Amino acid sequence: MSLDSEDKRSDFAKWAEEMSYEDEKELKKQKKLEEKERKKAEKLAKKGSKSSDEEPSDKPEDEEETSEAADEDLYEDEEYNPDYKKVKKKKNKDEVNIVKELLSLIIYIGIIIMICYCIITFVGQRTTVHGHSMETTLQDGDNLWIDKLTYHFSNPKRFDIIVFPYQGQDVYYIKRVIGLPGETVQITPDGSILINGEVLSESYGREIMVDSGTASEPLTLGPDEFFVLGDNRNDSRDSRWADVGNINKKDIIGKAVLRLTPFGKFGKIDK
Repeated sequence: MSLDSEDKRSDFAKWAEEMSYEDEKELKKQKKLEEKERKKAEKLAKKGSKSSDEEPSDKPEDEEETSEAADEDLYEDEEYNPDYKKVKKKKNKDEVNIVKELLSLIIYIGIIIMICYCIITFVGQRTTVHGHSMETTLQDGDNLWIDKLTYHFSNPKRFDIIVFPYQGQDVYYIKRVIGLPGETVQITPDGSILINGEVLSESYGREIMVDSGTASEPLTLGPDEFFVLGDNRNDSRDSRWADVGNINKKDIIGKAVLRLTPFGKFGKIDK
């Protein structure tokens, strides 16, 4: 008997709990409806306080209630992400940084190109010796650094090794300065070089010159002219020949100052 009575009490308790849950659910629903009615009344009161000339809203009340309900459902269903703005801001910042880095790289490359251009045009450049006219000072295949800046501020000196174009072409000669502007140059039959009638003391020629060329007679240089010879005197096309002639200062590219290769001979070029 006690077991049956406990079973009955247990069923009753379950029923009571279910009724209590339904009542609580109904109560919440009722409160929600009351809240909606309160909001609706407040909205109508605000509209009533406005000027009577103002046109009433064409929107039906049912539609307003539906909109409010939809907004409430939207806020209830939408998952709020507090980090969304931070993530978006960080993404925009990264994009700006990439653009800045690209612009910086372009500017950096442009500056490097401009520096290289200025160096090659105004300061110096590398050149390679072709031929044997300057032996034994320079050898065929030597890589040299040409100083293009010095002669913008001063004139070539005697025994400087200079580079100049051949007849304005894209072919360059490298020779040694022997005669300076205003001097008179002559090469005697015995191969001696006379400067203003005096024998020039120099030791760059490998052997006695066989052909004096145009310098067999006294040759006076102009105000900006230089007389040049190759160190290998009998195997050199230089100022003794009419197609080369005297070299004007404006045509001189620069002065050979440094041997780059071969590495065993790297260093300043001796006069």
